[in-house]
Amino acid sequence: MAATHAIQATFDDLGTPLAEVTFVVVDLETTGGSAKACEITEIGAVKVRGGEILGEFQTLVRPGSPIPAFISVLTGITNSMVAAAPTIQTVLPSFLDFSRGSVLVAHNAPFDIGFLKAACAGLQLPWPGNRVLDTVHLARQLVPRDEVPNHKLATLAALFGATTSPDHRALHDARATVDVLHALLGRVGSLGVHTVEELASYSSRVSPKQRRKRYLASRLPSAPGVYVFKDDQDRTLYVGTSVNIKKRVSSYFTASEQRSRMAEMVGLATSVTPIVCETALEAQVRELRLIAEHKPRFNRRSRHPERALWLKLTVEPFPRLSIVREVRDDGAQYAGPFGSRGRAELAVAAIHEVIPLRQCTKRLSARTTSTACALAEMGRCGAPCTGAQGVDDYATVVADVAAALSGDARHVVDALNERMRGLSEQERFEEASTVRDRMLELVRAGARAQRLRPLATSAEMVAARRGPAGGWEIICVRYGRLAGVTVSPPGADPQPYIDALRDTAEVVSAPAAPVPAAHPEETEKVLHWLEQPGVRMVHVDGQWTCPLHGAGAARDRLEPLVRARTDAPGFGDAVERIRPTRGAAGSTRLAG
Repeated sequence: MAATHAIQATFDDLGTPLAEVTFVVVDLETTGGSAKACEITEIGAVKVRGGEILGEFQTLVRPGSPIPAFISVLTGITNSMVAAAPTIQTVLPSFLDFSRGSVLVAHNAPFDIGFLKAACAGLQLPWPGNRVLDTVHLARQLVPRDEVPNHKLATLAALFGATTSPDHRALHDARATVDVLHALLGRVGSLGVHTVEELASYSSRVSPKQRRKRYLASRLPSAPGVYVFKDDQDRTLYVGTSVNIKKRVSSYFTASEQRSRMAEMVGLATSVTPIVCETALEAQVRELRLIAEHKPRFNRRSRHPERALWLKLTVEPFPRLSIVREVRDDGAQYAGPFGSRGRAELAVAAIHEVIPLRQCTKRLSARTTSTACALAEMGRCGAPCTGAQGVDDYATVVADVAAALSGDARHVVDALNERMRGLSEQERFEEASTVRDRMLELVRAGARAQRLRPLATSAEMVAARRGPAGGWEIICVRYGRLAGVTVSPPGADPQPYIDALRDTAEVVSAPAAPVPAAHPEETEKVLHWLEQPGVRMVHVDGQWTCPLHGAGAARDRLEPLVRARTDAPGFGDAVERIRPTRGAAGSTRLAG
């Protein structure tokens, strides 16, 4: 796969210092509280940067309906005062020009900004999309209730000694809000917030210790790939992936990261190592491999892929089902993997529900006999242990199980469906749902094994798809393991890149099928990529097939009926959408 790249951060990546930000502090007076039903009667705004006032904007606005009496009492704005004022059609474009390129600030911003957006919509003017800062929200983070009884503008203006007292006139209130803003910026600056980007995400939920660690992201690249948090002993704490490493790591030091365990992780972290990747698939695979290798304490998923369980149909005169951790090249039939023993046991129970396969664990031979068990007396086993069922008769039972696990699942699925219908007709709904859950685990496992097998048994697959910026993303997969990745530039002939990739890709030894040479979760990622629209197979050394009546069709019908589990398989497209094909081998050439 692609080598690690170092990318020098630019000054733009560091954020905009608050002293260089232009703020336009705005306040509105209106005919009521609803932006949909009421209108603006006055706009007041103050433009400031670095503590200096750059300009002011103030005007009354003539509404299309009379101002209610109680509003006139509150604001002092009467119908006679606005009779000769300009309409919003004249005022709004002027205000938008005044505030262009600035950060809009308001006390209870959703109210004021809501009216401005509604006015734009009414005049069919595009909203310019200014960044918005709400001083009420910021004050709630910075001014505790032991200082003030509430966070109203008048209360905060008195606390901070504002030079203008708010009186429900737009410009006066805007001037008071400027003083409150400067006081709040002084407080947040002492906590290490120095850029507008940091201010936008500030929250008191983020501890000072966590916020001080933001320097860990300052030199990271704004590129896709993997990031690795490490402690002072160079131990891996957490591994993640993102389309923008710098932006994602920066979020760990803001309010957008609300997981308590991540706050603990950030407190221990002393460095972040970036691994820039050429494609999203490469990043996903690198993440899985690093988690499996280092088992970081703060990663919850994918830490122990070696603990995956498989369902095995044993090889002996009278085969049985067994749950195992290791897949061997012993001629046995396997299905899985399963994320837990409980799920594997559900799949076993599904088969035993409708197929009289023996459930005892001892090894039987055709020459030894013993006493029949209770299952045999109930007719749920042919009792090969007593000699009542010979090897050939028992083999027909085993064939149904083998087919369900490896190819044609119809017989078992139909029997389970019939079993559910019978229970439902008897109004034994809880038992019917249990059968359904068991069947789902069985067909999930069967689908996994059936769809992993082509990759696990193919010595090499090379595939490509168009990159988002042109050119081709090209991958080489050997026995289900991502052996190499490259990207050809837009307009270039991709064939030399394909040839170079095949020559330099990782050498991978053949595994014991159906287990791929990688952890199954990695192969699932690769398989999902291969199934995306626009992917072209360039070279196949093996079989790229899917069984016509495999377990996937039943799985796709059952999935919507059962609440998704956390370890549900990651396959994207339904099996019915994949047409069965003959085994394919060969190469395809891509156009540049």
